[in-house]
Amino acid sequence: MFSTAGLAAWTAEGKPKRYAGTPLAGRRRLPNPIVLTHDGRRLRFYDDLVRGRIVLLNMTYTQCSNICPPMTANLLNVQRMLGPRAGRDVFMISITLLPEHDTPQALAEYMQRYRIGPGWTFVTGRPADIEQLRRGFGFFDLDPVVDADRSQHTGMVRIGNDALDRWCMNPALAEPEQICESIRAVDPHKRPIPGYQRRLEL
Repeated sequence: MFSTAGLAAWTAEGKPKRYAGTPLAGRRRLPNPIVLTHDGRRLRFYDDLVRGRIVLLNMTYTQCSNICPPMTANLLNVQRMLGPRAGRDVFMISITLLPEHDTPQALAEYMQRYRIGPGWTFVTGRPADIEQLRRGFGFFDLDPVVDADRSQHTGMVRIGNDALDRWCMNPALAEPEQICESIRAVDPHKRPIPGYQRRLEL
């Protein structure tokens, strides 16, 4: 279910206006620790990667041999469907579950292995900060035993439009078309997704 906070309202003159507090909604609620990207940049997670953007977030780790490889391959199909929109107005972000192992170099090698192109950023950081991101974005299980087992991580993807504070979740192994529909659902302009549109036209 999408949050209605931050949706545009209309004035009597027919001009869009924002609900009070919308520009700061994400800043108040979403974690903003310092992270390191796969290419060695030191960034504030919310300020530099999420603020004001349409984003697709998931958690993974380079040593995972269970759900992570098919999840990454599936999201790679989503990235290819996005085409030039990836990194321009839709931003994909993967957060490591094992920051103590996944250095920027390890993440860069993982991306090279899967031939992941521009528009998709992998991040690591201090374990406490990564845990803050994991919980802040809802990537946890209510059962503490299951939650402690990294091999049982949620396998979900969080999709959101921070500017409008509209968020949803999909299984990361959902059909790429379904994930693309969720991206369009948080986009008020309903802009087409090039690869998805081509499939619809076949």
